[in-house]
Amino acid sequence: MITSGVGIVAAQRTSFNQPLALQGGSVLPAFDLVYETYGTLNAARSNAILVCHALSGHHHVAGCTADNPANIGWWDNIVGPGRPLDTERFFIVGVNNLGGCHGSTGPASPNPATGKPWGADFPVVTVEDWVASQARLADHLGIDAWAAVMGGSLGGMQALQWTLSFPDRIRHALVIAAAPKLSAENIAFNDVARQAILTDPDFHGGHFYEHGVRPVTGLRLARMLGHITYLSDDQMAEKFGRRLRVGAGSYGFDVEFEIESYLRYQGDKFAGVFDANTYLRMTKALDYFDPAQDFDDDLARALARARAKFLVIAFTTDWRFTPARSREIVHALVHNGQAVAYAEIDSAHGHDSFLMDEPHYHAVVDTYLKRVQL
Repeated sequence: MITSGVGIVAAQRTSFNQPLALQGGSVLPAFDLVYETYGTLNAARSNAILVCHALSGHHHVAGCTADNPANIGWWDNIVGPGRPLDTERFFIVGVNNLGGCHGSTGPASPNPATGKPWGADFPVVTVEDWVASQARLADHLGIDAWAAVMGGSLGGMQALQWTLSFPDRIRHALVIAAAPKLSAENIAFNDVARQAILTDPDFHGGHFYEHGVRPVTGLRLARMLGHITYLSDDQMAEKFGRRLRVGAGSYGFDVEFEIESYLRYQGDKFAGVFDANTYLRMTKALDYFDPAQDFDDDLARALARARAKFLVIAFTTDWRFTPARSREIVHALVHNGQAVAYAEIDSAHGHDSFLMDEPHYHAVVDTYLKRVQL
C-alpha cells in the first residue's frame, strides 16, 4: 500500500563531462549523478531545497517507485504536500553522492581508462568533493542558490560545508544530528567497520568485481557494528531487552537473543544491496571532515565566511553525535553574531532519531521552513 505523500517517482541521471578535481589530488575526467525531484521549481528558481543523504543513503528520498510500491524513500515522512518539506511550496532535490552505489559514478562504475569497474582505483571522495559535484547539479537545474540545504548525520555535514564552499549559493542550512568533526571514538568505530571489509577474503584488495564475488561477511559485520551505534540503549532495551528466541537455550553460538537476530537481519539486508568500496569511502569522508582544521581548530573562524542562516537540531539520546557536538556549531555561530536557531529534541531513538516521524522534531523543521522567504 502506498503511503507516500508524493506518490510514484522516477530517478533521473545527468552526465558531467568537465573534469572534477578532488581534495585528495585525483581528477575525475567525467561523472554521472543520479537524483530525484519532488514539487515544482518556481519561475524565480528560488524555492529549491537540496536534501543530502547520510552514509548509507541515496537519491530516493521520498515517494515510491513504479516497479515497487513498497520501495518508499528513506525520508518520506518529512516530504510531501502539507509536510515540513512541503512540495506545494518547495522544489526538493535528492542526489546519490559521487562514489555511491545507487547509480551515480562510483567504484562499481566502469573506469574509462580500463573498461573494468574502478574498484580500489576509485579515489577517496570528501564532503567538499560532494558539495562541488552537487553545485554542478544545481547549475544543470538552473538553480543559482538553494533556499535551503539540509540533511542528517553525514548529510548535515554536507549542509554545513555548503555554507563554506558556496556561501552565496545557500540561504539556509539545516544541520541535523551532526557534528563539526568526528571524535576519536567515532573514527575508531569507522576503522573497525572498514577492517571487517578489508580483511574479508572476498574483498580482493577492492577488485572483487573481477572475481565474481562480494565481501558479504565483512560488509555484514560493518553494518552490524554501525547499527548498534545508531540506536540508543533505552530503545534496544525496550524493543528487545534480554528476550530469547523461541527454542533458544542451547548454550552455543547460534542466534539466541532477539537483539542478535535483529542485528544479523540488518547486516544481511544491507550486505545484499550495498557496495563495500562505497562503504569504505563514505566512512573515510566522515573521518576527514573538519572545517576548522585549516583555522587552528577555531570553528568560529572557520564558519565566519558563512552567510546562510542556520537551524541546528540534536537529539537527547544520540550518543554517536551528541547534542554537545551540535552545540559546538551553535556556539561558534553565536560567537560570530551569525543567525542560528537551535532545538534539542527529546527522543528515544538515538542517532536514528532524525529519520523518525517525531512530532516535535517535524514541527520545528516545519515552523522554520515556513519562515523561509522565496
